Amino acid sequence: MQKRIQCNLLLHSSNINSFFSPLQQKDFSVEYISLWTDGSLMDKPYLHKLSNPTLDNPIFVQGLPGFGNVGRIAAHLLIKFCDAKLFAELYSPSFPDYVAITTKGIAHLPRYEFYYAPLEKNNLVIMTGEIQPSFDDVVAHYVVCDSVINFVEEMGCRFIVTMGGVPITEDKTQVFIAATSPRLATEFMEKGGVIYSKGRIVGGTGLTLALAKERKIEGVSLLGTTMGFKADKGAGFLVFKFLMKTLGKEIKEGSIENNQPEE
Repeated sequence: MQKRIQCNLLLHSSNINSFFSPLQQKDFSVEYISLWTDGSLMDKPYLHKLSNPTLDNPIFVQGLPGFGNVGRIAAHLLIKFCDAKLFAELYSPSFPDYVAITTKGIAHLPRYEFYYAPLEKNNLVIMTGEIQPSFDDVVAHYVVCDSVINFVEEMGCRFIVTMGGVPITEDKTQVFIAATSPRLATEFMEKGGVIYSKGRIVGGTGLTLALAKERKIEGVSLLGTTMGFKADKGAGFLVFKFLMKTLGKEIKEGSIENNQPEE
């Protein structure tokens, strides 16, 4: 198994004047310096598989940080409820240049994590993470989301659910929905969702859904309303509860410990 460690360094002649004398200055740009053990360059997303679960027609569920951290909170609740197991990690040079630290003091690169849960009625592939690419790096979002879809498509996923938050100015709890077809929009509206007609869903929550549609993969986005000033556990639980209802499981308040990430 390859061990990979990667760090980024970006230098331009405009910002090295304080480090080199005029006689030493050179016009150069180093974009990626790799410390990978095989000597290769990490210039695109890299998927590291920890195991190879066999799943029958799984549903892909994605929950990433965003407004109120709703998507990530909902994903962590789902992972906890299903006792899902980590089986793959996705790394990218488009993720921020810092390391994340666990509660046990262990450092690791920013990453997306994939979990699997073979349930009685539906097999699930669940993805979450601490970060997304910078919102002003449009290309990075497309590249990373495309890599995610490539992987889950290989896993056999033909239906996806993306979860996130939608900012509101008044305290009103509901789940908005956006789908890849009018039929799905109607189906999820009949289950209690409200059609989202605000125009845009930013970041991976919307882009993954739209790119999947281009590949003829059906799906829906579940968006919990949030004031967006801090981690909204209530909105995260509401989205999780709505998703479980669509999967045929009723969740009651307090049936799962709501101790999800604050960030």
